[in-house]
Amino acid sequence: MLPTDLSDRVHAGECTKEDATVLTTAPLPELFFLANKLRAEAVGDTVTYIRNRNINFTSQCIGTCRFCAFRDPDGYRMDMPEILLKVREAVNTGATEICVQGGLLSDMRLADYCEILESIKSEFPLVHLHAYSPMEVYHAARGGVGVRDALDALKGAGLDTMPGTAAEILVDRVRAKICPDKLNTEEWAGVIKAAHRIGIRTTATIMYGHIETMEDRIDHLLLIREIQKETRGFTEFVPLPFMPHNNELGREMLANGNYGITGIDDLRMHALARIVLHTHIKNIQASWVKLGPKLAQYALHCGANDLGGTLMEEKISKSAGATSGEYMSPAEFDWIIRRAGRVPVVRDTLYSHQQTFHKQTFHKSLIKNCPPGGARV
Repeated sequence: MLPTDLSDRVHAGECTKEDATVLTTAPLPELFFLANKLRAEAVGDTVTYIRNRNINFTSQCIGTCRFCAFRDPDGYRMDMPEILLKVREAVNTGATEICVQGGLLSDMRLADYCEILESIKSEFPLVHLHAYSPMEVYHAARGGVGVRDALDALKGAGLDTMPGTAAEILVDRVRAKICPDKLNTEEWAGVIKAAHRIGIRTTATIMYGHIETMEDRIDHLLLIREIQKETRGFTEFVPLPFMPHNNELGREMLANGNYGITGIDDLRMHALARIVLHTHIKNIQASWVKLGPKLAQYALHCGANDLGGTLMEEKISKSAGATSGEYMSPAEFDWIIRRAGRVPVVRDTLYSHQQTFHKQTFHKSLIKNCPPGGARV
């Protein structure tokens, strides 16, 4: 049995680093039971997902992240008509959110990032734009613009929320080895806090299962919790297991007999996230793309309460060896959730609107001045 004082602190949202360390070696049934109990206290028996689409507008990137399998110097770069076509396809299937991210381009400036947002909003004014990681914002702010001014411009152009990616492990010793040219921990937190201060809410993520230690994972969770205490701007926390295929870091690991993360490790990470973040971040997402639908379903009994989105296409995980597919239909989400003994609910990005959308009335409201054949592109 877990110590009573530890359990009391966890329920109060005051799990310490020492408590979390104890929990990393706790018997799995006890760990999962506690995480599942906290999940029920926080969100009840509903399990959410969102109808959305990913648009990765370019695979070209000047970055040097050693874990990336998506970067391709000779890769593709979408133009605006192609991006708008993908948005139209998504809206016509009932998607409420468009997630836009891409590689870092040397010739892309703040005005170019704004143009993408403005073009989408001009055709689809009510679609929710969930776009640009802190690294992309930092990149857009170069040349003396400044992060706050960049965020103001992006918000004015139509940015609604941001993905809290580019976090990897928020420990600079680790970042120096896996992404030495990326923004550091303080810079990542600075972009996130600045976004929260002007009303741009974000997700939070962790990429685990490579060279980091369990202590590093705990430090990452505690930093996320401290930011949330200060800003209340995170909507969800998303644990993302490292995919070791087709990238430099993964090849090095595999050569040394390190095959990455196991299913047990995945479930323990989701449970630990629920426990450490209890009372601070209500929503813990299990990524069906990273975990696969079956393990993601089981994670619903280990602290998770959200399964992410329909996506329609997914390029980054797929390039690193993910095999679970690029699209999951609402019907399959409903089936998986009900078979887990939970209640499926369609949500919006902010978890503030949770019901089943009526496609015929919904997507008409998203499209402005749209001809019978769809949006003008």
